[in-house]
Amino acid sequence: MRVLRLVIADSDSRSRKKIRDIVQKQGCIVVGEAKDGLAALTQIRSTQPDLVILDAQLPIMDGMEVAKIIEENRISPVILISAYSQIDIIEKIKDSWVFAYLIKPVSEGNLVAAMELAMAKYEKVIELEQQIDRLKETLATRKLVDKAKGLLMKKLGFSEAEAFRYIQQQSMKKRVTKKAIAEAIILSHDLQD
Repeated sequence: MRVLRLVIADSDSRSRKKIRDIVQKQGCIVVGEAKDGLAALTQIRSTQPDLVILDAQLPIMDGMEVAKIIEENRISPVILISAYSQIDIIEKIKDSWVFAYLIKPVSEGNLVAAMELAMAKYEKVIELEQQIDRLKETLATRKLVDKAKGLLMKKLGFSEAEAFRYIQQQSMKKRVTKKAIAEAIILSHDLQD
């Protein structure tokens, strides 16, 4: 396992110590510990850990509330631990930023496996989100270029291929993206109208 920076949040000091001992044995660095959800969130925001291990039943803010905030900010993956196997927790986890769920007492083998799984799934999710962002950008560019081509075809009588070639040539000549050229053509058209 690679060296990970972790925050551990559990109201039970013995449980925190056990988890800390397990992760440190794996070569991980505990950058923060907390006994309640609010303190955990403060630690998480200030340290930006690679992984967060949260007790589901934290005082002040429970583990799911903290996990939701971590998800909104895409800080790190979360492993949720609980003293109970509760169906309602499992249902909430399905659509959350929790990447693994363990029942106390946490064993070394289960925790290490959960950490590996959480990191792998998190990296995959981040990769997919980046892919989606690139696809959205490509689609937005394509729509702008198509609109600019349509304006060039209408105003200058270009064929579709000529309009695209014009945008492409201007992009290379000015050393800017086709999107920037398309935006300029559209803006110019809007200003003329």
